[in-house]
Amino acid sequence: MIAALRLARVGLHLGCGLATAALVYPLVGRPIRLKLKQRWSRQLLGMLGVRLQSEAASLPSPALLVANHVSWLDIYVINALAPAAFVCKAEVREWPFIGWLCERTETVFMPRGSRSAAKQTSEIVALRLRQGWRVAVFPEGTTSDGGEVLPFHGALLQGAIDADSHVQPLALRYVGEDGLPSAAAAYCGDTTLLQSLCRVVSMPGLEARLDVLPPLDGRGAERRKLAAAARQAVQHALSQPCGNVTRQAGKTALNVLPAPGMEAISRPA
Repeated sequence: MIAALRLARVGLHLGCGLATAALVYPLVGRPIRLKLKQRWSRQLLGMLGVRLQSEAASLPSPALLVANHVSWLDIYVINALAPAAFVCKAEVREWPFIGWLCERTETVFMPRGSRSAAKQTSEIVALRLRQGWRVAVFPEGTTSDGGEVLPFHGALLQGAIDADSHVQPLALRYVGEDGLPSAAAAYCGDTTLLQSLCRVVSMPGLEARLDVLPPLDGRGAERRKLAAAARQAVQHALSQPCGNVTRQAGKTALNVLPAPGMEAISRPA
């Protein structure tokens, strides 16, 4: 019963998001659009019964956010903490409703299998970073069950190098109410979006833990080495027992609507 109610609320929430993107976004500036996106993402997590726990209340801007990729839910977890423009595969543009919504919420679509398209995507990412945006990518290029971190593709970090920007690694994991890693949110293999959604809403006490790791300097970096360093940082964080990662700031639990207090995040000189 609870799962069915949550699914119904999510459907209504998606409708509200579509209406906001169509009617409100054209009338307001980007700072307000980012706040609306953050609020919508937090509300979505609350409706799904997912609690977000992170050690930081904000992330630096501009920065290229790089994270391991477990689920479709990852986007909303990151947006709930720090709304960003995401880079995703071009096929998403064709998804009913979701594609339209992504297109109007600053998503950068990247065609597969084309070097010229990858170069063009890097140029767009670099431009957005120079404009002071946060841009988020999943350098694994696909989702996993969360048990391992796949190799990071350096091409997805080229925009940060071109813009002389920082790369901000994020380690994301999902934990059950017993405090142990949970695969409930995993969206990989033959799992459909509906199956994944049903698993999430049926899992009591599901928690998304987002560890903000020390930023990496992209200025003058070689992209393969930068990608390897980011992956190593994420992999090391996820290899630690839950709750045992070195923090940059005091841990903050974010539920659904309360606005977080701002905390400083250290950056290299």
